Amino acid sequence: MQIESQPFLVTTWSDVTATGDPGDSGLSVSHSVSLRWSSCSDFPNTYSWTNRGRHEDNLKTYLMPNACSFGKDFDWRSPCEALGVMTDLCLISVPLDKTSLTSVEKLKRTIAKTSLASCCKFHIPELKVGILDSLLSVSDDLSKLDALTESVIKKTCQCMKEVMEQSNDKVLENALANGVDLMSYVTKFQWDKAKYPTALPLSSLADIINKEVSQVETELKTRAAVYNSVKISLQSLEHKDGPFQTRGLNDIIRKEDLVDSEYLTTLLVLVSRGSYLQWERTYESLSEFVVPRSSRKLYEDKQAGVFSVTLFKRAVCEFKAKAQESKFTVREYNFELEEEKQQEMKKLSVHKKEQYGIFVRWLKMNFSEVFVTWIHLKALRVFVESVLRYGLPVNYQALLLQMDRKRSKKLREELSSLFKHLDPTATSTSKTDQVSSDIPGICPQEYFSYICFQINTNVLEIS
Repeated sequence: MQIESQPFLVTTWSDVTATGDPGDSGLSVSHSVSLRWSSCSDFPNTYSWTNRGRHEDNLKTYLMPNACSFGKDFDWRSPCEALGVMTDLCLISVPLDKTSLTSVEKLKRTIAKTSLASCCKFHIPELKVGILDSLLSVSDDLSKLDALTESVIKKTCQCMKEVMEQSNDKVLENALANGVDLMSYVTKFQWDKAKYPTALPLSSLADIINKEVSQVETELKTRAAVYNSVKISLQSLEHKDGPFQTRGLNDIIRKEDLVDSEYLTTLLVLVSRGSYLQWERTYESLSEFVVPRSSRKLYEDKQAGVFSVTLFKRAVCEFKAKAQESKFTVREYNFELEEEKQQEMKKLSVHKKEQYGIFVRWLKMNFSEVFVTWIHLKALRVFVESVLRYGLPVNYQALLLQMDRKRSKKLREELSSLFKHLDPTATSTSKTDQVSSDIPGICPQEYFSYICFQINTNVLEIS
C-alpha cells in the first residue's frame, strides 16, 4: 500500500523496546528489535520491528529492501508473515458514554505500551433499525448466516487448493478480496452501498446476503462435480501408475511388439521378478502351439516384468489356464482399443485444461465475493447487537483488534477489566471455558460485557 503522510496501522508482536522515526529509511535490524506503527490518527507515531529467533533471516530479507520511508510501497501484512506470527481478528463494539470513551482511551494507551494488539476503527454506516421484534429475528438469522458463509469460504478455499494442486502459499496468493489481500481489505473496510443499500431494512440486507452465499454454495457443488468428473475420467484412462494388471501400457508396448495375423496372436504375461527363470524354462511347454523362442521381456519394475509370447489363436484359452496354474498372469491387451483410449485421453486432456481455467477463475472471483459478503455480514451483526445491547439512539464505536494468538488471553483480560461496567455480571475470561453460548460468531463459547465478534483467521487453514 502507499504510505501517506499520516500514521498507519499498529502492528506489534514483541515486548522488546526499540523505536525509530517513521521517516527514517535507515532502519537497522538487530537480534531483538520490535516494530509498532499506527493507522489511526489518535495513535502515537512510533514503531518498532520484532525479530524472533529463527525468523531473523526472513525479517532482514523483507525489511531491508522495503525500508519504512514515506512515499514507498509497503505491505504491512508481510512482516507478520515473515515472523510466523499467528493472529486473531476481533470486532468489538462499545457505547460512546463517558465511562466507555475513557476506557477506549486507556485501551489505546495500553496497546501502545504493551504491544498486546493492533487496533483501528471499523467504520459501519447508519442502517435502518426497525422495531425490536424484527431486530431479534434478524439477529438470529445473521448468526446462522455467519456460520453458513464461513463454511462456504472454507469449502471454496479447499476446492481451490485441490484444483490448483499447489501448496497452501500459492493458494493464499490467489485468495484476494476486491483485488487486495484479505487483511488489507478488513482493516480498510468500506461499506458497499451500491451492493447493500443502507436504506433497505436489515432483514432485506440479510436476504440479499443469504441469496448470494446460497447461490455460490450451490454453484460450487455443481462446478466441482463437473470438473472432478472430467479429472477422474482422464485419470482412469491414463492410469500410468499402479500394478501391471490394471495400469495403462501404451507407454510401454509398441505396435511392432505384437503379432496379430489370421492364425497367430501375441499375449502379454506378467511375471514376478523371482520367477523369470521359471518362465524362460516353461513357457513353451504351457501349450504345444506356442511359437518357440518367441518370448521377450518388454518392461519391468521392482516387482514384476511384462513378457510377450506368440502362439496360435486356437491355443489361447489353454495357454491362459496353464499359465494361471504356474502363477503367471496373462494381461488382456488390444492395441487398437488402446489407440482409441489415447485419442479419448487427448480430448479429455484438452477439455480438462479448458475446465481448469474456467473453474479457477470462478473460484477466485467467488472467493472474493463471499469474503467481502462475510465482512459486511460481520458489520451487520455488530450493528444489530449494538442496538440490542446498548439501546437507542444508535451510539457506539466499532474497533478492529488484531492480536497474537499466544497473547490473546492477556488482551481479553484487559478488555474485560476496562469494560466491566457495561455488564458487571459478565463472566470473566478466566472462566469462559465453562460457559456455553448459542450465538456462533461471538468469540466462541464466550460472553463479554462488550460486544465481540471473531473473524476466524483459521478460515484459510487448508486441510
